Amino acid sequence: MREKNPGRGFLLKRTGKLVGILFLGLLLLGVAVWGVLAIHTVGPESATLRTALAGGFGLCGLGAVAALASPRLRWLALAGFLILFGIVLAWWSTLKPANDLVWEREVAVLSYADIEGDLFTVHNIRNFDYRSETDFTPAYYDKTFDLKRLKSVDLIASYWMGPAIAHTLLSFGFDGGDYLAISIETRKEQGEGYSTLKGFFKQYELFYVVADERDVIRVRTNYRDNPPEDVYLYPVHGPIENGRRLFLEYMRKINALKEEPEFYNTLTTNCTTAIWQNPRINPGHLPFSWKLLLSGHVPEYLHEAGRLNTRVPFPELQRRSHINAKAREADQAVDFSQRIRRGLEAEAEVITQETYTPTSLSF
Repeated sequence: MREKNPGRGFLLKRTGKLVGILFLGLLLLGVAVWGVLAIHTVGPESATLRTALAGGFGLCGLGAVAALASPRLRWLALAGFLILFGIVLAWWSTLKPANDLVWEREVAVLSYADIEGDLFTVHNIRNFDYRSETDFTPAYYDKTFDLKRLKSVDLIASYWMGPAIAHTLLSFGFDGGDYLAISIETRKEQGEGYSTLKGFFKQYELFYVVADERDVIRVRTNYRDNPPEDVYLYPVHGPIENGRRLFLEYMRKINALKEEPEFYNTLTTNCTTAIWQNPRINPGHLPFSWKLLLSGHVPEYLHEAGRLNTRVPFPELQRRSHINAKAREADQAVDFSQRIRRGLEAEAEVITQETYTPTSLSF
């Protein structure tokens, strides 16, 4: 039986081919951009050589994209560029994280934990004596925590460049007034600055700052002023068993990083996405959201999901949770953690005592 409309079939076939070539071109362009940035960011020390190699790779990528328009050159150019890309990937695979470099003082000492049943002896808890953000006396201590006495988990969010971006960390509270804060950060070498772009390209090791709240919170509220940071503390809702599993996961992670370092990544392994990934051990894990990428929206996201106090609208909760003034007043006081929570203790107590379904919390 003859086809009723052979022209239509030809048109569909041709359209599908063009769409496939367009998709392939976009893919090649993306690979070329990644390769240029990777080579230019972490290539040879010589800036001239680095620029030449990055530019050469980019031109080869553009040439491969242009060759897609020619049926005669298309596959030859594609094969050549893929071989070149394979060489770049082989070089990329040689870049390994390390623990034995010369680090900035803030991240020079790795924490780790000895675990014996429910007892966790955490070593190298950071508690610097600050005179300014950059002038301080390094100090560390060891402390044993009983997992059975864990009573709370708090989310801390620090803002310095508008409402969309924040540094987030967790603090674990124990009976007796002990708190252990854990901040996921970059581990920078001496003299090395932070760059969001470099964070995509294996330039920083992943580092868990395990610290006294008088250190990791107070440096943000009391000493950072260029730019200043606004810090908020939110008691997190949920069964305390979820918090205990999360604490155990954090301890396992800091021990793993001591044995085998990992790279930090601006997008996939940062202060907020790592917090989201660690609680996946718990039931009812929150789905991924764009608000995890724009980290300043994380507290609002948790409020919408019922993980924070929902008795008040989020703007009011945020106002109550701002702790800068209380932290400045408390300063070096031994009861710093209790003072910054004044006005929040009753709320935290109600949260801890309430009953939730097993799927109500990922933290």
